[in-house]
Amino acid sequence: MLYERESELARIDAAVRQAQAGRPSVLLLTGPLGIGRSTLLQEAGASPPGNLRVLRANAAPMEQDFAFGIVHQLLGPLLGDAPFAPGDHGTGGAAQAVPAGGLPTLGDHDAPVSEAVLHGLRSLLADVCATTPVLILIDDLQWVDLPSLRWLAYLVRRTHGMRLALVCTLRDGDPRAQHPLVGDLADAGEVLRPAPLSLDGTRAMIRHHLGEPAEDRYAQACHDTCAGNPLFLRSVLREQALDGHRPTADQADRARTSRPAQLRDRLAGCLHTQPGPVRDVAAAIAAFGDHGEPDLIQRHARLDTISYQRALRALRLLGLLAPHDTPRFFHRVVGDAVESTLTIAECERSRDAAAEILHQAGRPAEHVAELLMTVTATHRPWASGVLRTAAEAALRCGAPDAAARYLRRALLESSVGDSERARLLIDLAKAERGIDPVACERHISQAVRLLSSATDRAVATLLVPPSFLGEATSSMVDLLREVSEDLETTAPHQGSPREIALRLEARLWHAGHENPAELTGAVARLRSLGTTPPLESSGARELAAVLINAGVLSSALPAPDIAALAEQILEREPVTSARARTALPLVVLALYAADAVEGINVSCESHTDPPHAGVHAENALLQLARGYLTQAHELADRAAALADADWREPTAVIRAAVAMESGNVQLIERLLKDSGKRWPANLATTVMRQLLGASLDTRRGHDADALKSLLACGRQLEAAGWRNSVLFPWRPRAIVLHHRLGEARPAMALADEELAWARRWAAPAALGRALRLNALLPGGGGVPALRESAEVLRASSNTLELSRTLLQLGRTLEGGKEAQTVLREAVDLTTACGAPWLTERARAALGAAAPSQETPLTRGERQVVSSVRRGLTNQEIAEELGVSTRAVEKRLTSCYRKLGVAGRRELLERAERAQGDCVALSTP
Repeated sequence: MLYERESELARIDAAVRQAQAGRPSVLLLTGPLGIGRSTLLQEAGASPPGNLRVLRANAAPMEQDFAFGIVHQLLGPLLGDAPFAPGDHGTGGAAQAVPAGGLPTLGDHDAPVSEAVLHGLRSLLADVCATTPVLILIDDLQWVDLPSLRWLAYLVRRTHGMRLALVCTLRDGDPRAQHPLVGDLADAGEVLRPAPLSLDGTRAMIRHHLGEPAEDRYAQACHDTCAGNPLFLRSVLREQALDGHRPTADQADRARTSRPAQLRDRLAGCLHTQPGPVRDVAAAIAAFGDHGEPDLIQRHARLDTISYQRALRALRLLGLLAPHDTPRFFHRVVGDAVESTLTIAECERSRDAAAEILHQAGRPAEHVAELLMTVTATHRPWASGVLRTAAEAALRCGAPDAAARYLRRALLESSVGDSERARLLIDLAKAERGIDPVACERHISQAVRLLSSATDRAVATLLVPPSFLGEATSSMVDLLREVSEDLETTAPHQGSPREIALRLEARLWHAGHENPAELTGAVARLRSLGTTPPLESSGARELAAVLINAGVLSSALPAPDIAALAEQILEREPVTSARARTALPLVVLALYAADAVEGINVSCESHTDPPHAGVHAENALLQLARGYLTQAHELADRAAALADADWREPTAVIRAAVAMESGNVQLIERLLKDSGKRWPANLATTVMRQLLGASLDTRRGHDADALKSLLACGRQLEAAGWRNSVLFPWRPRAIVLHHRLGEARPAMALADEELAWARRWAAPAALGRALRLNALLPGGGGVPALRESAEVLRASSNTLELSRTLLQLGRTLEGGKEAQTVLREAVDLTTACGAPWLTERARAALGAAAPSQETPLTRGERQVVSSVRRGLTNQEIAEELGVSTRAVEKRLTSCYRKLGVAGRRELLERAERAQGDCVALSTP
C-alpha cells in the first residue's frame, strides 16, 4: 500500500489527462533508495482508463549492456520482435528506417544508432498515439541501456502532437544518474521527489503490517529509526510481525535495534553497483562506527579531497547517511550491508586500520579500544596500553563490564613479563569484583602466583571482596592463609604490613562464620582485645567489625557491649565506595541487632558521590530497626536497583526482612521466586528462604506447614551456632503458630527460651517482644508482662514493636481509661510506621473507625513537611534545621498522627492536597 503519495499520483493522473487531450508530458520520479518510487510507478498504472494504452519497462543493472532492451520491453507488445537492420529497404520515410513489424536488433550494443533508427522508433510510437493515448512507465532509468536511453532522450524533444505521458523513476546517487542523456530527460520534464513518511504515515504503515494501532513510543521509535523511509520501515515491520511482536511501548527498543537481513542484502546489492571510491568511503564509515570524523574517514579511504567529497555526496543522495556534518549511516543495517560486501579478512583489516588511525590522531583510548575489540588480533605494540587506559575510563564512568572486556583483551594482546601480567590480572579482578566475584577470585589467584613480594601478594588477595552472607570458597580460604603466613614470616608488624595483616585476619575470621568453632574463636579474639580495642586504622576497624559480627550471630556478648564498640567503629570510619568492598558494613547489622540505631544514619561521603547500593541497604536496615516500614521498603528497593554482585544477596535478605515485617505477600512471592534462581546456597539465604516460605504459608492459613519450616530453620541455626533471634526470628514466629494450633506446652517452652535469650542479649526491642509473646500464652504474665514490655520498648528505637505491645495491652485490658489511652497511642504509632493493618486493628479495638482528629501542625512540623516535599532525607532535614534526626522523626510521627497518614508517600500526597488549607497546615 502507498502512504502519503496522493500529490504524486494526482500529478501523474493530470499528465494522463493532458495526454488524452493531446498535450504530452514527461515526469521524472526521483529520490533516495527505498523512498517508494517503484511502488508509486506500479500504482500509477494499476487502473488505467479504458482508452489508455500502458507500456512498461523495468531496467536492471545486469542488462545495461543489452542494447535496445528497454525499447523491446516497451514496443515489443505493439510490434513483433523480428530483427531490424538499418539498411533494410522499403518505402520512403519512416517505413524505410523501421519496416512494419520490426525493431532494432536486440542485444547488439555495437550496432550504430542512426538518426533514422531513432526517428523510425518515434514514428512507430506516434502511430500508436494517434489511435489511443499512451502512458509509458520506465522504472530505474539509471540502468537503462545506452541505445534505449538515446532514443528516450530523442523522444522527449519530439513529443509535440503525441498523446503521450512518459513517467520514469531515477534513483539518486547512482553514477548513471549523472549521465548527460539522463539530464536531457530531466530538463525536458517535471521532477517529482516523494517526501519521507510523516509520523502519521508511519503509524498507518505499522497498523497495516502489525494489525493494530501503535502506541506512541513504538511509533516514534520506528519513525526516528527509519527516518520515514518506506523500504526500511516495511523491512523492520515485517521482521517484527514474523517474530510475533506487537506495536507496544515495551517493544520500542526492539524496533530501534532491528537489523533485517533481507534489507541488508538489498542494500548490499545497491552498494555493489557503486564505484570503488563510494564503496571505500562506505567501508571507512562502517569501520569507524560512531567515532569517525571526516578527515579520518578520508584518510582511511585513501582518497583525495575531490574524490572523497564526490563519494560522500553519492552516499548522501542514496539516502544512506544521516543528516549530520559528520558522516554516519542513518541506520545500523547500512553498516551491516557494507561489511557484508567485504570478506572477513577485509573487514578485519578495515577495522584494524581505523583503530590505528584513531590512535595516531590521539583520540580517546575508549574509542580506539572499542574498535580493537572488533578485531580478532591486532598485535600492535600500543594496543595493551590503550586497552588498560580505556578500562580505567570505563570504571570511572561506572561501566565495569566494559572495563573487564577491555582488560581481558589486553591480556591476549600482552606479551610482557610476570610482574606486568600480574598487574593486568589485578586490574581485571578489580573490574570484575562487582559483577563476577568468581572470576575476580580466579584472576587474583593467578596474579598472586606471579608476584614476588609477600606484601604485594597480600594486597592483591584483599581485593577479593568478602562474602557478607556466605562462607568463602575453600580455595579462597587457602589463599588467605597462604598469603597471611607469607606475610607473618617476611614483614614486621607495623605500618602498612601491620594494616594488611589485620585485614587478612579479619577475612579469615569472617570466612568461617558458619562454623560454630570459628565463631567461638572469633568471640575469644574479640575479648582478648579488651574493653577498648585499638580502632585507629582501617584494618583494626575491619577486624573489630568481623569479630563483633561473630558476637552478634552467636549472641555470646550482650547487645550494649556490641553497640558501644560498633558505634566507635562507625564514628571513625568514613563512608566511601571502598568501604563497601570490606567487612565494615557488618557494623550496621550489629547496631540493627542491638537495637542501637538512635541518631545513626549512613550517607555518602559527599553529595557528589554516586549513590551506592550498600548505603541504601544499610539505611533500609536502620529504618527497619526503627519500625518505619514505608521508608525501609523504599530504601531496600533503591538498593536492589543499584546492587552489584557484592550487594545483590545482602539487599535481597534485607528486602525479605522488610517483606516479612510488612506482610507484603506480593514481595514475598517475588523474592521466593528469585531465591530459587539467584540466591546462593549458604546458611543465611537458606534460612531466609525458609522464613519467607513460612510467612507465606501463615498468610495462606497453612499454619502446620509454616511451623514445620520454622522448626527446621531453628535446627539449622542452632547447629551453626547462630542464636540471635533478631536477625532470624524463627522462634517468635514458632511461638505464635504453636499457640494458634493449641500446642501450649511447646509454645511455652519456646517462649521461655526466647525470654531467657532476650534478657541475656539485653536489647530493648528483643526483650520487649519476648515479654509480649510470653503474655500471649496462658500463665505467661498477662497484663503485668505487657506493661513491662511497653516500659522496656519505650527505651527502644523500634516504634513498631512498641505499637504491637500497646495494641495487645489495650485489647487485654478490655476497656477503661488505660485501654483507651494505649490504643490511641497504638493508632498513632502504627500510622507513623506505615502498618495500616495494625492501625485498623487498633481502631477496631478502640471503637473508632476514623483517624485521630486532625489538629493544626506546629511551625516545626510544617518545616519538616516542607523539607519532605523537597525530597530531603531525615539526615538532611536535621542538618538544615539544626536539630537531631530523632527530633525530625518525632515531628514526622506527629505529622502522620495529625494528618492520619501512613508514611512519607501519603504525607506528600496529603500535603499537596492540603496546600493552602487553613485547617490542617495553618498556625494554631
